Amino acid sequence: MEGYTFVITEKPDAAYRIANALDDKGKAERLVEKGIPYFIAYRKEKIVVVPTLGHLYTVTQSGKEQGSRYPVFNIKWAPLYQVKRKADRSRIWLQVISNLAREANRFIDACDYDLEGSIIGYCILKYACGEKQSVAKRMKYSTLTKEELQRAYDSLLPNLNFALIESGLTRHEVDWLYGVNLSRALTLATKRIGGYYATLSTGRVQGPTLKFLVERERDIAGFVPTPYWTIKAQITKEEKQFEATYKRNPVKTKEEAEKIAETCRGKKGIVESVEEKKLILPPPVPFDLGELQSEAYSSFGYLPILTSTTTQQLYLEALISYPRTGSQKLPPQIGYEDILKKLSAWHEYNRLARELLAEPKLKPNEGKKSDPAHPAIYPTGKLPEKALVGAGKNIFDLVVRRFFAVFGSPAIRQIIRVTINIDGESFTLTGKKTVEEGWLRFYNPYRKLEDVPLPLFQKGQEVEVEGLILENKVTQPPPRYSPKTLLQKMEEHNIGTKATRAGIIQTLYDRGYIRDEKVMVSELGVAVIDTLEKFCPSVVSVEFTRQLEEQMEAIRQGKETKERIIARTIENLKEVTTNLKVNEKAVGEQLSRALQMAKIRQKTIGSCPICHSGKLSIIQSKKTNKRFAGCTNYFKGTCKAAFPLPQRGIIEPSERVCYSCKWPTVQVSLRGKKRWILCLNPACLNKIQKIKEAGVK
Repeated sequence: MEGYTFVITEKPDAAYRIANALDDKGKAERLVEKGIPYFIAYRKEKIVVVPTLGHLYTVTQSGKEQGSRYPVFNIKWAPLYQVKRKADRSRIWLQVISNLAREANRFIDACDYDLEGSIIGYCILKYACGEKQSVAKRMKYSTLTKEELQRAYDSLLPNLNFALIESGLTRHEVDWLYGVNLSRALTLATKRIGGYYATLSTGRVQGPTLKFLVERERDIAGFVPTPYWTIKAQITKEEKQFEATYKRNPVKTKEEAEKIAETCRGKKGIVESVEEKKLILPPPVPFDLGELQSEAYSSFGYLPILTSTTTQQLYLEALISYPRTGSQKLPPQIGYEDILKKLSAWHEYNRLARELLAEPKLKPNEGKKSDPAHPAIYPTGKLPEKALVGAGKNIFDLVVRRFFAVFGSPAIRQIIRVTINIDGESFTLTGKKTVEEGWLRFYNPYRKLEDVPLPLFQKGQEVEVEGLILENKVTQPPPRYSPKTLLQKMEEHNIGTKATRAGIIQTLYDRGYIRDEKVMVSELGVAVIDTLEKFCPSVVSVEFTRQLEEQMEAIRQGKETKERIIARTIENLKEVTTNLKVNEKAVGEQLSRALQMAKIRQKTIGSCPICHSGKLSIIQSKKTNKRFAGCTNYFKGTCKAAFPLPQRGIIEPSERVCYSCKWPTVQVSLRGKKRWILCLNPACLNKIQKIKEAGVK
């Protein structure tokens, strides 16, 4: 096999599609060496296409082994199997890659064209292929369709994007330095002082993100509700009743509200004005990753990490374009008409696609954000090789309908506002009606606007006032973040990247710092932020993290160097870790208390519905290793209440009672599915239905 072209790809699925696209007959030969697949294609030359398995190299400490001590500032890039347990297969993978690269005379990096893909390809070419990074060429593509892959191969970039690679290497090294040193400081302080061992992590992005949530908890806890009153008038027209809203709502005191109501009571209303206006709703802009994650959460309740993994699989199946993009642009080069023609072959999309194809010109409504590497997310038009199900089916449909919608015409809503005067006090009725659907019909069911019909009112007309409604309300605290709004907050403050934000949020869940979809911060999460704010406030500073992000971008632009950023990082960490060591006793005591409280809370479900004096806790049987909910009074011999729990997934107290039978409930999290609430009452019909829907055993 001497003298062939060696192509490195990021995943086996990508290698398969690239090899088949490049093969003259469209059918590359699949070979396996030591369990590792690779492909041979012929295109006027022999091409060996070899996949990696994501990152096969990672950052670790260098020099003398220091165990779990800190601080550590000496770092290097090393094979994954040398750093992580259960990564032995990566050793064989690298051996096969090195063997196949040995006889090659031409090297091409065909990994995803983004920061992570660039690092993966660079490390393989440098370490596994013997310093071939400087001679390798680069394939750049945004879909795994045959046509685009062939174009990318025929127009290779002359070299790797070393500015992007340098920025990515710096980001990984900076994140490792902060993550390892701070996490070790917190973990060791807790173990030495409190005797508790738990992995407590933080980092330059994780810390500020958790701080957003803790600050919101503080705002909620410190919120003092203020009472106020609202007034509505019941108006009768054409034998139908409508509620007109008092124009000067809210009213501060009950006395004032009652005085206004008394003035209006028993009086007739006079139509003071009828205003009509048209509201033009422009089409939505194409999806970037953040907006797709937000929309998938709103439409399906999918956490950002699930949307991220699902879109990556759809991309590998060549059904959508590269998802980790920050762009809201759809350049004409992607072939709008061709994609629509392909989508028209699908029964569910035929009518909508043909409607757009009948337009004299196709022009998408684009957003402001752009990405030098990739366009916005769009469907390729390719038919799936197997039926899509679950999250894959839903997110694909969302992407297709959004693609249709961006080419639609503006929707037009008619807004009618009727002002009614009742003895000198003004009330308003508002009617809404969609007069032109425009893009809304393409995006159904993901954007629905309800009509609020009103009868015909004329200025000067007298109307009947049937009564006045006074409602006593109180101001509400700021709402808790959801994964969607937290993701938007991270984007707004430019912390993390489009590829890492979902993972950061998931890590906060996994560490037990946060819980629930309306995100609540645990005692442990609050304690971590309290500790960091007290002893090293810079590491949870949004401004500090944003500055680092700007420095990474400066590397890409050739205005900054990796060496200077790493040097500044080390200097800052020396000060931070010294302060943490000096205050280790205080840090350990605070975190240990929080950890103890968190462990109790994670097991306590609620009051026992049988004896009413004990607490139901999540217990794992030492004999059978199965989980169940049992009463704490069992150990006193006064209550034997026990209830089965699902044996798959993560079980957490929900802090709610069942709306049907008022028994305690737990929150069940199954991989790839939305969190749901399960009642512990074996006879509860709500519980039986939930188990059936989720397929839990």
